[in-house]
Amino acid sequence: MAEKIIEVKNVNMKFRMSDKPINSLKEIFTTALKGNLKFNEFLAVDDLSFTLDKGDTLGLIGRNGAGKSTTLKLISGILKPTSGTIITRGNIVPMLELGAGFDLELTGKENIYLNGAVLGYSKEYLESKYEEIVDFAEIREFIDMPIRNYSSGMMARLAFSIASVVQPEILIVDEILSVGDAQFQEKSLNRMKELMSGGATVLFVSHDIEKIEEMCNKVIWLEHGKVVDFGDSKKICEAYKESQKKHD
Repeated sequence: MAEKIIEVKNVNMKFRMSDKPINSLKEIFTTALKGNLKFNEFLAVDDLSFTLDKGDTLGLIGRNGAGKSTTLKLISGILKPTSGTIITRGNIVPMLELGAGFDLELTGKENIYLNGAVLGYSKEYLESKYEEIVDFAEIREFIDMPIRNYSSGMMARLAFSIASVVQPEILIVDEILSVGDAQFQEKSLNRMKELMSGGATVLFVSHDIEKIEEMCNKVIWLEHGKVVDFGDSKKICEAYKESQKKHD
């Protein structure tokens, strides 16, 4: 019997949003004192349920605003669901907002240790992997430079290299295989495949449906936070592409 590694049961995620744009804490307080502070509820994920076995690779597809990135953040623990339960078994490495833990005033080298610590790696582990990280990111000549001087592509390459250096049991990826030039994208894709072949369970968001079909054995199709379909990758991707032709 296959080992269940992720179980998502009847999960909802509601966000409360002001009905007017508010730009500061002062504005919040003054608007509240006047009795004019009103919120609307937005249901980003609506009664989501699915399970994944160890070694599954799940693609999440759907148009912008469908709830894909919110779903990844819920499973990675960045967001707590409004209701429902999420059970994960194993260490999780989320590759969501690459470089979110970087300090722009620190050098690339210093940020390897800072960002690695944010991801839960020990200093000893990062020291043992330091050369591998720098070589993979292809930024050795800039490693002692403050990363405020890096291009966005250089920062993304470094962040991906740090995040992918470990062998996770659950890997969560949001549209990051588009970082860097074509050669680095290919290298990133190969690193992802290495992690998958090592037995990692992967959740993967991409607007590249062909890439989803190539890499994933299961797919969830989301629209307005609800599941349209869940199951075989090829079958659902074909149905999604037909649906998109009707909307074009």
